[in-house]
Amino acid sequence: MTDQPPQLFTAVDSLLAAVDDGTVLPAPSERARLREEAGLTQAAVAQALGVRVPSIAAWEAGRAEPKAERLEAYRRLLEGLARRYPAPAPQPSHEVTGPQRAPRPPASAPPAAPSALTAQPPAHDTVCAPATPEIETAEVQTFATPERPSARPAASRRPAAKKTADPVGTDPRFPHGPLAVLDGDGSAYGIDGIVLDCPARTIPQLVEWTLRESGLGAAKLHRYGKDSDPLIVLTAAAAVKLGLPERLEGHEQRRSLRLPADHPVVKQVVKAKWQLTQRGFGPWARIYRKAQGRERQCVQLAVLSWDALDERAWPGVTAMEPADIARVLGVYATRVITPRGSTAVSGLELMTAMRPPTRAVRDETTGNWVPGHNPGSLGTEPMDPAPPEATQEHPVVVNSGWTGGFLNEEAYQWVRDVDLLTAQECTLPYAVGLDLNTAFLAAAARLTVGLSAPDHFHAPTFNPKIPGSWLLDLSHIDLDPRLPSPFTPDGSRPTGPAWYQTHTVAYAQELGYNVAPIEAYLRRETGAYLDPWHDRLKTAYVDTLADLGVTKDLNDAEFLAAMEQHKQADPALAAVLSAIKATVKGGVGKLRERPQGRHYKAGERWPALERPTWRPDIRAAVISKARVNMHRKLNNMVKMTGLYPLAVLSDCVVYPSSGESPLAFLPYAESGKPQPGAFRLGPTPGLAKLEGVQPMAWAVDLMEQGLNPARHIKGGDAVLDEGE
Repeated sequence: MTDQPPQLFTAVDSLLAAVDDGTVLPAPSERARLREEAGLTQAAVAQALGVRVPSIAAWEAGRAEPKAERLEAYRRLLEGLARRYPAPAPQPSHEVTGPQRAPRPPASAPPAAPSALTAQPPAHDTVCAPATPEIETAEVQTFATPERPSARPAASRRPAAKKTADPVGTDPRFPHGPLAVLDGDGSAYGIDGIVLDCPARTIPQLVEWTLRESGLGAAKLHRYGKDSDPLIVLTAAAAVKLGLPERLEGHEQRRSLRLPADHPVVKQVVKAKWQLTQRGFGPWARIYRKAQGRERQCVQLAVLSWDALDERAWPGVTAMEPADIARVLGVYATRVITPRGSTAVSGLELMTAMRPPTRAVRDETTGNWVPGHNPGSLGTEPMDPAPPEATQEHPVVVNSGWTGGFLNEEAYQWVRDVDLLTAQECTLPYAVGLDLNTAFLAAAARLTVGLSAPDHFHAPTFNPKIPGSWLLDLSHIDLDPRLPSPFTPDGSRPTGPAWYQTHTVAYAQELGYNVAPIEAYLRRETGAYLDPWHDRLKTAYVDTLADLGVTKDLNDAEFLAAMEQHKQADPALAAVLSAIKATVKGGVGKLRERPQGRHYKAGERWPALERPTWRPDIRAAVISKARVNMHRKLNNMVKMTGLYPLAVLSDCVVYPSSGESPLAFLPYAESGKPQPGAFRLGPTPGLAKLEGVQPMAWAVDLMEQGLNPARHIKGGDAVLDEGE
């Protein structure tokens, strides 16, 4: 017996008093049940109680409790909901007396039923080593569905059902979802509120546990693709516990930082017969062994304290609690792809995942199943561009002595000449910025690109259906100087022959001008390679905005009001939205990744050139179409409203306005519906949202200094992401 019974009795009396006073709240799971039964979101409850959404999530997960007056208000809410939605009657035959465990993964889950094309393919070993430090290309294609070995499942806890729009456990082989965030106490936080007990104390033990016990991973996105390998995100405490330094120091670029080969953790990995990819053990480390039969053996690690999550793409995520980080990354993984690096890397990886390079085909000679080209994909081999499509340091250019100029398809950076402002425009009170939602993504829709190598033609007849690069002179085209030229990124009039992508030349033809190409590099095999990439990202973007309260059914005034508040509604989902947008722009930018490192010499091949997705011509096609789309809207605005822009920067345009809202100058029909062809407000890619409002005098002052108002219209000296 204790020798201090008075203290124990006092503690018990305090508990009884708390019950009598009504300050004891229902169990965390009951709090979540009551809110969900009532159809209330965490954001709605947070707004009513004057707290942030993560606080409600913490209360429902049992990680924290409300204090002072919020305790009384929260208790009152729960009591009111309990009267309206009483708990269901208990089912004795299914009672659980201990902590809830996730279901044990099946010892030998049968593989998914193969298609006719993949009914009897052989098992192929897969190697996870990448071709470049920054993006790992697809390995030899594995056609059969891989299986995880039977093993003791990881113990799990579910503190509360923290719901996301995409529930966990849709694939029985991966019952715990695509990823987990590991804390220093051995708790691995997954999506949907799952918490796994991870006993690993070294990196090799963590890899073994992840592959054999965790139940983590994600199903392939295409029938000919491969499953996503599990991702383990390490907090600073977890990294230190596993023998890693809390910070990764060095003088080179952050993306080049990695542990030295003689670091104890690297030695542990090698000793355990695991391998690291060419980019080594850095912020995104990939650890693998060669596949055994149909079973892949790869684990992706991300170290938060090594800046694995760039603040520009994942705002505020690194500072979140592990459960909230898991929610953010989990929603991104289920809607986009399990991250394998930066959002740019993930954007490029998604292209390959949605258009796998190979499929199983039958060898007519032997009757065996072998890897064959998947029509519509970029294949497995890198392809050199035409000289005008390359960069100045590319071997194709240096080795050939090319001096014929280069394709210059870039996003707009244009400011109207101040002398072209009218007195009426200068007297308007406001400058209003409009931003097009994911303009590059909208341009990728139904975009025909080249799939084969370029062929050279002299004096060809222009065909707008053939993707490629055309040399011609557009300097004779004289357009209104109050609009940017659609043919150059800076909006200036062309001065002589230059190389243009097909969409730019087609737009000159659309405006009524004759085009006479001098020569061209064209591709015979074409296809809408980016379509599935576009469709998945568009759905992810629209669904995430809808979860933040910005839905398609809102009228324009309601849309503007919802956009003003959407980031505050749920910071976690707002971070997902930011990452989706960064995935689009970064993925397009990666199509023409330049060499990195101060020791590079022009003419040398750099790692990015060894992947099939190094395709500057596809990047040029996306940007050309996006810029043409912007000019078409600018032109239609003049026809419908008589308004000319002050400046354009990438997908942002600034107009003089009589009011602080775009509703003051956007064109509407008599019925109140937006006029097609001009800028329209809405939540889907290609439609516009308010970027910012400033005084007209402010905009004119910047223009007189040679600065671009679109770059700063948001306030706080904001700078827009221009695409790469």
